[in-house]
Amino acid sequence: MENFLGVSEANLKQTFSEWDVQPYRVHQVFTWVYHRGVRDFALMTNLSKSLRARLQETFCFSLPSIREKHPSSDGSIKYLFELEDGSAIESVWMPAKDRNTLCISTQVGCRLACSFCNTASMGLKRNLTAGEIIGQIIKVNEDTPEADQVTNIVIMGMGEPLDNYRPLVDAVRLMVSPEAMRLSTRRVTLSTSGLVDKIKDFQTENLHVNLAISLNATVDEIRDTIMPINKKYPIEVLMQALRNYPLKPTRRLTFEYVLLEGINDTDDDAKRLARLLRGIPSKINLIPYNAHVSSDYRPPPQERIFSFQNYLMSQHYSVFIRKNRGSDIMGACGQLAAQSIS
Repeated sequence: MENFLGVSEANLKQTFSEWDVQPYRVHQVFTWVYHRGVRDFALMTNLSKSLRARLQETFCFSLPSIREKHPSSDGSIKYLFELEDGSAIESVWMPAKDRNTLCISTQVGCRLACSFCNTASMGLKRNLTAGEIIGQIIKVNEDTPEADQVTNIVIMGMGEPLDNYRPLVDAVRLMVSPEAMRLSTRRVTLSTSGLVDKIKDFQTENLHVNLAISLNATVDEIRDTIMPINKKYPIEVLMQALRNYPLKPTRRLTFEYVLLEGINDTDDDAKRLARLLRGIPSKINLIPYNAHVSSDYRPPPQERIFSFQNYLMSQHYSVFIRKNRGSDIMGACGQLAAQSIS
């Protein structure tokens, strides 16, 4: 049977059309599932018994199970989830004063082989389904009290989201749909390493969530080395696609820049980055490298990080140094690898 969690509104409408069921019934079913948290079609009492029976025969409800939870000293919690086939993925819940953010995964592993990312050490095992992507959100919300419910989503966990395109799009559509999870598009951020063809496809989906680009270098020679996808989509090609990316008024692209000591942290790098982004509505997240056992990279000294930030700010960019969250539980950016740390 198909997991109902992850079934799109369009697909359910198509199914109901084939069953000769009125399309407004989709709203009723989604209300039960996403707004009331009901996981049994038999309890959906405003549906006919025949429709409930047919839904029961066609769909099931499947959520990832929590294998382990690891609390961080900063209040974050890393979840190690087990999927139905025994695969493992990780998500990280991060509380803040005005939001509770969940970083979710889209693949078991990743094939892009970025040299600074621990997930790359796994290779790509498989893609997640749309149900497995949103299932991380649902499961964390079931595990937390009302005050700690997820308000913001960052799709920055294990995997390259746009490399799992159709399930990712279906999942995001469910996240922001008023019929389903009701998240504001401003509270959902999709991160990509720069798959230009997929970025162009995504801009036609009418899903105006925040887009973040993992850039991490200002010259092809360095980006080729640390992010092999750059050999297919060089910086100039990527930047041209981003200059043409349609943004709603007041929206900006986010550029993520992992700072690696002696690799991409020089004054010249800062100057080139400022030139690259000129004219693009943007903000810059500087991410001091989060060390892990699979890599010899190191973060720059604090004074170098501040110097890099200060130059960009002098060029009138909004520049933030990403707060290190969950590094003591291997839950920080670039550290996820679905491994027990017990």
